[in-house]
Amino acid sequence: MGAGLQDRLCRPPTTAPAGIVHLGLGAFFRAHGAVYVAEAGGWGIIGVSLQSPDTRDRLRPQGWAYTALELVPEGDRPRVMTVLCDVLVAPENPQAVLDAMAAPDTHIVSLTVTEKGYCHEPATGRLNRDHPRIVHDLAHPLPQSAPGFLVRALAMRRAAGRPPFTVLCCDNLPENGRVLRGVVLELAGLIDPALADWIAAEGAFPSTMVDRIVPAITPADLDRLEATCGYRDEAPVLHEPFRQWVIEDRFCGPRPAFEAAGAQLVADVTPYEHMKLRMLNGAHSSLAYLGYLAGHQTIADTMADPVFTGFVRSLWHDEIIPTLTPPAGQDLGDYAKALALRFANPAIRHRTWQIAMDGSQKLPQRVLATIAEARAAGRRVPRLTLAVAAWMRYVSGRDERGAEIDVRDPLAARLAAMWSDDPACTVREFLSLTELFPSALRKDAGFAADLTGALRALIQQGARAAAAGYAHG
Repeated sequence: MGAGLQDRLCRPPTTAPAGIVHLGLGAFFRAHGAVYVAEAGGWGIIGVSLQSPDTRDRLRPQGWAYTALELVPEGDRPRVMTVLCDVLVAPENPQAVLDAMAAPDTHIVSLTVTEKGYCHEPATGRLNRDHPRIVHDLAHPLPQSAPGFLVRALAMRRAAGRPPFTVLCCDNLPENGRVLRGVVLELAGLIDPALADWIAAEGAFPSTMVDRIVPAITPADLDRLEATCGYRDEAPVLHEPFRQWVIEDRFCGPRPAFEAAGAQLVADVTPYEHMKLRMLNGAHSSLAYLGYLAGHQTIADTMADPVFTGFVRSLWHDEIIPTLTPPAGQDLGDYAKALALRFANPAIRHRTWQIAMDGSQKLPQRVLATIAEARAAGRRVPRLTLAVAAWMRYVSGRDERGAEIDVRDPLAARLAAMWSDDPACTVREFLSLTELFPSALRKDAGFAADLTGALRALIQQGARAAAAGYAHG
């Protein structure tokens, strides 16, 4: 075994002050936002794990350094990242997290806590006041939820006479800054209305669009990196070459020179986020459910199947692109071609099972909003409807061969209980989920009929044959 990463570095990770506290120090941020911060220069990051100490425990022996491994067909390209100053574990010491967020040198708190981490209702964007962590945070000064940490830390800054930090959401939520601002203000108002007024007047919640494919690490990846680089890294991240970060230029204090690292600072993120959420994330989820049911382990494997290549191209051009207004200078047809190449990259082993996680939190913004908008304009969207049916089949907990599916979703038990052998009955049950399906779709008899037909096709024909039938229909 080669030397450890810190032995190889023989220097501290960063000497830059920690002006950023990041909640949710997962692989995506370390492969995306942290890279931009490092390249902008002059800023360090304190990472926060909101649930588990695993990331902290892997990074600490390495002095918080880690390898970002770019995956390209011609070979891996490693880069050692030294932008992290420290990693805190919220359940172990929530006060330490609050202190870091309230510190005078902290100017930005960024987040990648996944869609379910905002304790909101996906269909409405409102705070879910019945969420167990929100119930806890309303009753206790030491929070558990991401919104709770933001509110309590902002309260500490106000009490100390310090300005608020900019809250920079980096998750795949439509208008993520606006949604997070609404959740924070609602929670703050329940705790202290004057605090909510101060946050509304002084704070900043820029919306962002983030894009980079970051597959999960496997033990084989750790061994491959050691063989390639000659050192052992227990906390690397894998990523594709492509990256994009579009940020609404709305900050309430200092910030890194993100544009120097290639980020786009714009007045309105909406066209970019709609393009990315619908064309990349919507297609990713569609391929994940259909591909998994068809027996494909990764998106690249799914794209190697000509049935699904044809399906996703028709999905983009016939159903998703007509709902979009492109960003200035962006050709959506060219964007679709670039996505197809990214999805098919054989070096990216992005598991369909990984993308399929938390579908109840992802589908409202990735797929259902597009369907609702298209149907309101009088257009049927059979391929997107088939993707929703594939999600329903997936969360039943059994695949086409009767094998058990390890469904990871906050509503997993409830969704599985809604499944029956009668497609029409199953569709009626699922459409009763007011927190997922927009009102317009729940009341749309034509959509219910199309969804029933799609689910019946999946049950009778299987995912691959059904996708083939829908590819050009």
